[in-house]
Amino acid sequence: MMPESFNSNFEPVLVNKEVNVPLSDSAQSLSDFILSRLPDNRHPLGKPAHHHFKKTGKQLRGRMALTAADCFGVPRAVSLRWAAAVEILHNASLVHDDICDGDMVRRGAPSVWAQYGRDTALALGDWLIALSFELAAEAAVMGQTPRLVRVLSYHMAATTTGQALEFAIDSYPSWAKYMDISTGKTAPLFVASVEGIAHLADRNDIIAPLQRFFTAAGGCYQIANDMLNVIGKDGAASPASDLLRRAPNAVIVMFRTTLDREHASAFDKWLASGTDHNALDWQTRLRRSPALSMTASALMSMFDEAESSSDALPSDCQAIITPIKAQLRHVCRDLVADNS
Repeated sequence: MMPESFNSNFEPVLVNKEVNVPLSDSAQSLSDFILSRLPDNRHPLGKPAHHHFKKTGKQLRGRMALTAADCFGVPRAVSLRWAAAVEILHNASLVHDDICDGDMVRRGAPSVWAQYGRDTALALGDWLIALSFELAAEAAVMGQTPRLVRVLSYHMAATTTGQALEFAIDSYPSWAKYMDISTGKTAPLFVASVEGIAHLADRNDIIAPLQRFFTAAGGCYQIANDMLNVIGKDGAASPASDLLRRAPNAVIVMFRTTLDREHASAFDKWLASGTDHNALDWQTRLRRSPALSMTASALMSMFDEAESSSDALPSDCQAIITPIKAQLRHVCRDLVADNS
């Protein structure tokens, strides 16, 4: 546990600090640790917080941090705090992202804003960011690595910049611009999860190749999520909700490339109008076009790039990325099989 002098400076009110969790199962220990640091029901954000974390999700970022720590000999008390910091920051982004996207379902349950309202969801996301940096500071002190807080800050800024790029576009993006947005939103916290452990273990040599791998892997995740949105399996209120929101989406970007000049002009005018008029017609055209199969091909190319870049990692780092490679392979193959 942290020294009391340190905790007193960072203590969120009504948080359960004591942690007694079995550490043999990394995923379970991470879940239990995160739950132990959430506010209890006396806190105004207690119920929304526990609602969001009732299902923890895949915890890929946190699990990779713990795997890296085990590979490099970083003490579990330190790595658990860093893993939780990154995982909680990711979840803060999900809470906020659901508001931006209008997504009413998260992990099979109502999203926080759908259940408790936008204001509460905004407040919870902010509170989780504060908790994330508290945990990063604890890990930094325990691991005598002050740089950790800066690492988390840098990658949070990169993630929010990627999100802001989405809002800043004044016309539907090209494929290149879309990739800048998608990798900017997805890759940074994957990199952060292992970069922090690398600094703790004095293994700065792995940071650059990890960044290359996660840039490609992050692109895969975003493309897959976009395909699920168009198919109607991402938890959004309706299939192809990104089309109604005019949000950058890989399938929609591909769809636009299939249109001749006349129809591309009509599509651009409809996008710029902001109206729902003729939305069903454009959704139907999108689903009937080859855009999904084209996007599936692009997804596999991106996955091949991720696999190729992983070969540059030292052998003692391969175990770190094995879970994400396995999941990516499964997701990519399923989507390609269903949409080719």
